[in-house]
Amino acid sequence: MNSMFNLSGRVALVTGGNGGIGRGIALALALAPAMTAVDRSLGGVDILVNNAGIGIISGGVLEENPADWDRVIETQLNAVFLLSKLAAKGMVARKRGKIINIGSMFSFFGFSLAPSYAAAKGGVVQLTKSMAIALAPHNIQVNAIAPGWIETDMTAPLHGTPYGDEILMRTPAGRWGKTEEMGGAAVFLASPASDFVTGETIRVDGGYAIR
Repeated sequence: MNSMFNLSGRVALVTGGNGGIGRGIALALALAPAMTAVDRSLGGVDILVNNAGIGIISGGVLEENPADWDRVIETQLNAVFLLSKLAAKGMVARKRGKIINIGSMFSFFGFSLAPSYAAAKGGVVQLTKSMAIALAPHNIQVNAIAPGWIETDMTAPLHGTPYGDEILMRTPAGRWGKTEEMGGAAVFLASPASDFVTGETIRVDGGYAIR
């Protein structure tokens, strides 16, 4: 059983966090020959995790300006497409690979205060399905993880607020998730244990989406 989750000898590339640095890394890799350099120096990327992203609380569709819309879509969706396309070339040649995209609860629910974020994360789920179909014949699995409300610097200001209390009331687990609790789903999707799983989105949300 342990061999099914063994990642020994596999090379994983995880794009950055939620800030400007993560965005810069993702776009730089997508628009420059950086992926080729990674392939050459590390022997090829076996696992790509498209994690970099930003969110802008604009206040709604009437308030959001086109520049902010473009910035979010570029980072959250376009970079996923471009990086995946580059990584997939090497994976196709090696006849194996794993691509893991990071969605959100707003991949499924509308978000009135940040329409660009919800649109991008919804697009990530559909892009995941489309890539999964195209790459399955090459033994490449493409899946997504949709985190619920996780304790991060971004969500910290919500703690103790009415909105934060509403989140806890809606979450059957009765608490916020921890960043390390994303790891299990990621290891599963990166490992041989998921070789017959593709096009899926795993929700790691403490049951938030049930209600």
